[in-house]
Amino acid sequence: MEKNLTSAKNSPIVVGLDIGTTKICAIVGRRSEYGKIEVLGIGKAESAGVTRGVVSNIQKTVQGIVSAVEDASTQSNVDIKVVNVGIAGQHIKSLQHRGILTRKDLNTEIQKTDIDRLVADMYKLVMPPGEEIIHVLPQEFTVDNEPGIKDPIGMAGVRLEANFHIISGHVSAVRNIIKCVNNGGLEADDLILEPLASSEAVLSDEEKEAGVALVDIGGGTTDIAIFHEGIIRHTAVIPFGGNSVTEDIREGCSVMRNQAELLKTRFGSALAEENKDNEIICVPGLKGREPKEISAKNLAYVIQARMEEIIEHVYYEIKSSGYEKKLIAGIIITGGGAQLKHLPQLVEYVTGLDCRVGYPNEHLAKNEVLPKGTYDELKSPMYATSIGLLIKGIQSTEEILEKQDGDVKEEKPRMIEEEKTGFGLFDKLLKKGKEFIKDDIKDEDYL
Repeated sequence: MEKNLTSAKNSPIVVGLDIGTTKICAIVGRRSEYGKIEVLGIGKAESAGVTRGVVSNIQKTVQGIVSAVEDASTQSNVDIKVVNVGIAGQHIKSLQHRGILTRKDLNTEIQKTDIDRLVADMYKLVMPPGEEIIHVLPQEFTVDNEPGIKDPIGMAGVRLEANFHIISGHVSAVRNIIKCVNNGGLEADDLILEPLASSEAVLSDEEKEAGVALVDIGGGTTDIAIFHEGIIRHTAVIPFGGNSVTEDIREGCSVMRNQAELLKTRFGSALAEENKDNEIICVPGLKGREPKEISAKNLAYVIQARMEEIIEHVYYEIKSSGYEKKLIAGIIITGGGAQLKHLPQLVEYVTGLDCRVGYPNEHLAKNEVLPKGTYDELKSPMYATSIGLLIKGIQSTEEILEKQDGDVKEEKPRMIEEEKTGFGLFDKLLKKGKEFIKDDIKDEDYL
């Protein structure tokens, strides 16, 4: 326990920045002493410059980022300079590729540096004009023609091969996001695909192993990430979301946009049959006009039609991935759109797969310092991406710190070995039987 306590004190403070279509959210946090995520502060702002996950107005987006970051900074008492940013949008594509590495040093085991070299090679792939690689995710490895290896580190082998899941996006969309962050006086530490972040916050390791499709229904886009045997297999972004439903209600019921949003969140249902025929919703009329009466069943028909279309798109992606029959854990829906009443039932009806709503509360530690009600608010599916970006940021920062610690620890034995090594015959013997002598010389001998 003592070890956990010291590591918690040294845990890096990280910021996740979700630039969504409906909201911009900045969350400050770190890992608690028990390994959970402790949120120190949160800031939200309306997103006026983002359309379907892509920045359409830099100035408005920068204003939203600055406002959200200032609120998070004030609440957490942390001076925010570096953020982990999410990216989505219809331009996101994924492809599979195979990489091969022939190792020169045959006497040592496969190390993380070998995998890093393979990953670095994948970033050099020639992409179509205007596209760049965002993520390179290793899947299974093959060592000396032995396939299906998940973690080859520590194995002996000459030829290392791997299947990679490569995610790419438009150069202009990526640069616009980074430009917005920089214009807000911040630096983007990492650019993370939003469905990957959401899956980190919502999915358990068992679900990823069993086979699961995560569907994040946001304001402008619906993001999909499919996992099987703990490995990501497919990613996609559909350019429809909660805002499409709101627009349909606005046109179908002839109301103002803000009224349409309220109708959706308060009285909306994804299954028309679940509503009674005699339920009527009264909407205030415009200046001097009579209030408008809307049938709850008709409202549900409008919502159901659009949600069915979105689910059909999701189901097409699941089928085209080839993992439709392997998703034992079914579909998990998250994001703001997942809060719609009766949506899990509609998903099950359209796809035939099990469905549940994913909440990002599993990884959260309760923080009494936060304003009242903030912790309960963070449990909402609409914060899945923001909390996922925070988790991803903490993981990558911890990896960097661990690597730096490892490099420092390695220095000492290497220096001592150089001091102990003589010249002539002993030196030659040491080089010849290095692996045998290493076993005899223990760290205690040097102390």
